[in-house]
Amino acid sequence: MTTNSTLTRPLTATEAIESRRSIRKFVQEPINQEDLHEILRLASLAPSAWNAQTWRFAVVQNPEIKAQLREAAYGQAQVTDAPAVIVVYSDMEDTLQTVEETAHPGMGEAGRTGQRGTFDRAFGTQEVAQRGAWGLTQANIAFGFLMVAARGLGYDTVPMLGFQPDKVKEILGLPEHVQFAGLLPVGKRAEEGFPHHRHSVDRIAKFY
Repeated sequence: MTTNSTLTRPLTATEAIESRRSIRKFVQEPINQEDLHEILRLASLAPSAWNAQTWRFAVVQNPEIKAQLREAAYGQAQVTDAPAVIVVYSDMEDTLQTVEETAHPGMGEAGRTGQRGTFDRAFGTQEVAQRGAWGLTQANIAFGFLMVAARGLGYDTVPMLGFQPDKVKEILGLPEHVQFAGLLPVGKRAEEGFPHHRHSVDRIAKFY
């Protein structure tokens, strides 16, 4: 936590989840950069199969770029109202090119070689879009972690899937093959948002 945060302590995971709301109006002040980096660090601790870590974050704070993203998001005002927008995407091709980096150092050179072999066998014969879809399933986990991490440090978010992927790729200069988990405006809430309205556990869960 940074000293100028409005929180006296980070929220617990339970507090963060229970107090999270989808917020579309934000306090008009820049986001603390140390907090922003900590949110991203925490999100990067999300688990992934074979430790693939396929997620990537494009952090947009430039007003002109946010305005372009808003246009690509059908004019949704929260994109420019928030001090930062985190674009979460999966880059499976970059993952495959650098897969040795995901092997745990404790496993030594054998681990790096094994990691390469595992990924080559699993994905080497797949189409780019097919393995990209697998990478996206991993990035979606980090997307969820990102929202909880932000709330834990006193910030608010709203997950967005309503945007034109091709335009976002063009704006940010991203490769054609990347796949998006979503856009995530981040900032301090200027509204309370609606309280949770969810199915009961009995409605959505079966116990065997």
